[in-house]
Amino acid sequence: MPEARPRLLRARQYFYEVLESHAQDTRVGVVVNRVIVFFIILSIGITVMESVPRFRDDYGATFRALEFVCLVFFSIEYYIRIWIAAEHVPFREMGPVRAAWAYMTSAQGIVDCLAVMPLWVAMLGFDDLRVLIILRVLRVLKFARYSSGMRSLLEVLEAERRALLACLVILGCATLVSATAMHIVEGNVQPDKFGTIPDAMWWAIVTLTTIGYGDVVPATGIGRMIASVTIVGGLVMIALPVGIVANAFSEVIHRRDFIVNWSMVARVPLFSHLTAGDIAHIMQLLQARQIDRGDTVFRRGDPATAMYFIAEGDVEIELGPEEKGRLVRLGSGHFFGEIAVLKRVERSATVKAVSRTRLLVLDAADLRALISREPGIARKINQIVEGRTGRNLNLEIADLEGQDEVTPPPAATPLEKTA
Repeated sequence: MPEARPRLLRARQYFYEVLESHAQDTRVGVVVNRVIVFFIILSIGITVMESVPRFRDDYGATFRALEFVCLVFFSIEYYIRIWIAAEHVPFREMGPVRAAWAYMTSAQGIVDCLAVMPLWVAMLGFDDLRVLIILRVLRVLKFARYSSGMRSLLEVLEAERRALLACLVILGCATLVSATAMHIVEGNVQPDKFGTIPDAMWWAIVTLTTIGYGDVVPATGIGRMIASVTIVGGLVMIALPVGIVANAFSEVIHRRDFIVNWSMVARVPLFSHLTAGDIAHIMQLLQARQIDRGDTVFRRGDPATAMYFIAEGDVEIELGPEEKGRLVRLGSGHFFGEIAVLKRVERSATVKAVSRTRLLVLDAADLRALISREPGIARKINQIVEGRTGRNLNLEIADLEGQDEVTPPPAATPLEKTA
């Protein structure tokens, strides 16, 4: 029994890493998350198709079987997440029971609970089809865990909640004022539509939100003037929250990219000794480049015009015939192509994108300008090359600031060619 507890703890940590902490960093984590997303899409698709009478009559049994499989899968996932709750950083000081309860009452825990709720509702005998449909469609909220875009949007709504609440208050005040004015002006002319302020508020809301169904329209000249002012005010009402959310969303994306790019550049051994100001300067020199799966970044024999940082995705480096075409795979956070740039030689390998990849490109001229600004980089280059190849190139600043034309490649060791 004493040995069983450490095994359970290790298993709990493993499942936590797969589902939470390293979900996108390990192959098992990526596979598991893709399977979960597949079941989310499958369950939502079943719910949508089942609402069509013809499909429900023809494939009802298949739909029910697939729905049962989805429910079992989501139930297992939910119970595992309850079990690993104690591994979450905010819950580690709690006991297992308190941590499980903290997870179950959190936003993500509630969404996961809603995913399995149809099974519990059916088991209790409440088989109202409309209730089950609503609960099953709510599984779409599980995408928030696997979509960075949805997480960013939720982050924006949380950060700008006060501003958005202020917009809602302004909209309520404008609705009340507009509805009251129309009730006074049009109440006697159209008592069935503007006879009371609550009746007029329907027209005001529809007009202020620029929907304009046309089921209620003013009949008097003054009423039309009030409607015109309301329409113009509606444009402002729509522009305010849209502008707030759009600006905040852009800032969140920019901040996230900045943090990712900063950490990536700071990890590069060539720049590890630089100050924060120097790293910020490098980031201004970087240019983003999107590479589709299967596309070539550069080929063996091409001139070396830039070095590359991998922001997202994977690339595969095909070495030359001296290495018998050996393949080297690099993922997010790695960099390549710097030695050919600094030695002013042609590319010694072919690099292709294994998946859709986002690269950050540092131009050769910018790299050399950076070296002239920060002489210590030359010494760092010597250390990196010596560590990779076992040879000290004794590079001086003048060697890296010279003429820009590409010179024929000198004899190089195999390790040197992977750069």
